[in-house]
Amino acid sequence: MSNRFAVWAPAAGRVEVAVAGARHPMEARPSGWWEARVAEAGHGTDYGFVLDGADEVLPDPRSPWQPDGVHGRSRVYDHGRFAWTDQHWHGRPLPGSVLYEMHVGTFTPEGTFDAAAERLDHLVALGIDAVELLPVASFPGRHGWGYDGVHLWAPHEPYGGPDGLKRFVDAAHARGIAVILDVVYNHLGPDGNRLADFGPYFTSAHATPWGDAVNFDQEGSDEVRAFVVRNALMWLRDYHIDGLRIDAVHAITDDSAVHILEEMARAVAAESAHLGRALFLIAESDLNDPRLVTSREAGGYGLDAQWSDDFHHALHAALTGERQGYYCDFGSLETLKKAITRVFVHDGTMSTYRGRRHGRPVNAGETPAHRFLGFLQNHDQVGNRASGDRIGTLLPSPALLKVGAALLLLAPFTPMLFMGEEWGASTPWCYFTDHQDPGLARAVSEGRRREFARHGWTGEVPDPQAVDTFRRSVLDWAEPDDPVHADLLEWHRALISLRRSRPELNDPLLTAVTVEADENGARWLMMWRGGVCVAANLGDVPVVLPAAPPGGRARLLLASDPAVRINEDGVGDSGTSSIELPAASIGVFH
Repeated sequence: MSNRFAVWAPAAGRVEVAVAGARHPMEARPSGWWEARVAEAGHGTDYGFVLDGADEVLPDPRSPWQPDGVHGRSRVYDHGRFAWTDQHWHGRPLPGSVLYEMHVGTFTPEGTFDAAAERLDHLVALGIDAVELLPVASFPGRHGWGYDGVHLWAPHEPYGGPDGLKRFVDAAHARGIAVILDVVYNHLGPDGNRLADFGPYFTSAHATPWGDAVNFDQEGSDEVRAFVVRNALMWLRDYHIDGLRIDAVHAITDDSAVHILEEMARAVAAESAHLGRALFLIAESDLNDPRLVTSREAGGYGLDAQWSDDFHHALHAALTGERQGYYCDFGSLETLKKAITRVFVHDGTMSTYRGRRHGRPVNAGETPAHRFLGFLQNHDQVGNRASGDRIGTLLPSPALLKVGAALLLLAPFTPMLFMGEEWGASTPWCYFTDHQDPGLARAVSEGRRREFARHGWTGEVPDPQAVDTFRRSVLDWAEPDDPVHADLLEWHRALISLRRSRPELNDPLLTAVTVEADENGARWLMMWRGGVCVAANLGDVPVVLPAAPPGGRARLLLASDPAVRINEDGVGDSGTSSIELPAASIGVFH
């Protein structure tokens, strides 16, 4: 009921709820909870909590609506008032899907849920099955990445607040597109985070890059765990979200016998059965640990998928030639071959970047490939570069963009595009913030410059707090009409259409993938998925390769360059047709 208020404050001796200028005493309940009913409260009523008679009125830790920012009063929100039209939506399974990562604030010039919804038909035409939104939980200021959210239950008001998010999800479902939401449970932002005033939400028992860790395993952690699990279910139930991408799970420390991720996976599976709708959880992790996506029955956490950084690193380094930072362990075509066929390049092997062994093997015969998300670009890999430059600015040949797109979209993994990637957006995507606290704002700006100076960067580092840094990151929707960009967009559409039309390209077993690669005088790679062969020339000289299957004749399905062709004269005395690939090109054959 919208006139019932409840809050967990186990150490408080007295708690009041402040509504319409009056303070109403709350009754103590078991396990540190407090409760009160205020007859005159309802949808749209502003409120807050007062602990032990203090002067300050604090926002609700479970605030559903923060119309006046992270420091303002909470507002009652009645989820039953929204008129959904997706009653016949039963979700979209992750296997076979193509994902699209979107930041609401820079996807359109308006930067709102409603404006993003108006662009959904573009994604339908592209062939996208699910949109993955960067975090929308309320964060300081108007614009930011969203990873410094402090009100985990309240959609960011400048984006359109609770109703705006619901309108977006409803519009996506009407077009057959699922919605995945990025959620952050490893830390909260520094500005506006008042959870510690209410209870032991954090613990010094574990150190993190952000200070005290979220308390998942120390005294008082039962309610903290419930806070997080119920938050996850809230997004899935009340906002009809189809899946959650859990940020940096390697930064979640939990020594409990049942890890919080396993507990969450079990709760989401139960909610999926209850709602009769496909729901899923995706982890971001740099642990290279397949136990995250191993079933709970087999001793894993039971998550549905995880990001595959090694595939990105291997593909990025092979295309660009970059070797700095963690790319030092990647770059060879043999490394890319291993990433395609075994998922993890570091599967218990030595990592030069880390100075130690890293990871453990994936059981390629049992773990379906769709449990791993592949990508050529994402918000981290673009935005964490000093100037937010996309991969198109790094390639020795623009034609390699088509090669990279084909290797991504025809690989065995669940592919994900980063917004604008489909047309080769020229706009950068920078790191930007809008912190209102002057000291924090200055620390973020100076820290960013120091970080890249430490790594030898001598170029410009855009000031995260500068409004222009944010504005230059907004997509330019005039670009898809430009012939060069339109050609790349059509290439992505064709690849996604081909992926959908060929059963071999959706085979879930990694053992059904064969890759050959060579770097002796040329740089080429051939990937077989059943009867489909993807032949890629990553070098700057033409190559002639034997067609597959050996002894047979190949048929061209798709090519990035009109000069890609099949030579029927054969290779040597074999009588087998051959594939001719110009420099920086790719062909798909059957």
